[in-house]
Amino acid sequence: MLEYFLIGCGFAFAAAIQPGPLQVFLLSSVVQKGWQRTLPACFAPLLSDGPIALLAILVLNHIPETMSRILQTAGGIFLVYLAWASYKQWKQQTATESTGNHSVPRTLMQATTINILNPNPYLGWSLVLGPAVLAAWHQSSMSAIVLIIAFYITMVAVLALTIFLFGTTRFLGSSGRRTLILISAATLAMLGVYQLAAALLRGVTAWR
Repeated sequence: MLEYFLIGCGFAFAAAIQPGPLQVFLLSSVVQKGWQRTLPACFAPLLSDGPIALLAILVLNHIPETMSRILQTAGGIFLVYLAWASYKQWKQQTATESTGNHSVPRTLMQATTINILNPNPYLGWSLVLGPAVLAAWHQSSMSAIVLIIAFYITMVAVLALTIFLFGTTRFLGSSGRRTLILISAATLAMLGVYQLAAALLRGVTAWR
């Protein structure tokens, strides 16, 4: 069970600090409205991910074992790719910033819409979280529940902290951003290697 708790926390942390549409929205909103009024937006993934998660799990639950291993392998490669992209961003000493000139949504529901239109949750649930939840479920239903709860608690907490940092410390300065990017790259790399090893082990077990 601890294994799936760590998977949920690790992937949520890496996903929450990866530059993307939701992060740009948060920064822009903080610039215009302040962190207190932006804080409810940290709950957007809880509202947007439900249909995505249900669809991914229903589809994955009815595919052959071989296809499941292929998707798990693809998920591992996807995570390693994200780790490499984060590492390159860290190496180039860049971090995504916004000047606050964007048109900014003003409600939690609008922030949720941004996340629904963001491809990252679909990729995450199809290639990483979906297979992980099913693998956990096959061990015990509680393991799957722990993974999902760990993921969303961590996601909301990190987004809330990000909003607070945006509003009070200008996101830690360039040095702080680079440190978080490097941590994200390391976390994604470890999760990717774990996913690939798990897929390989499943293949070897099936072959025997």
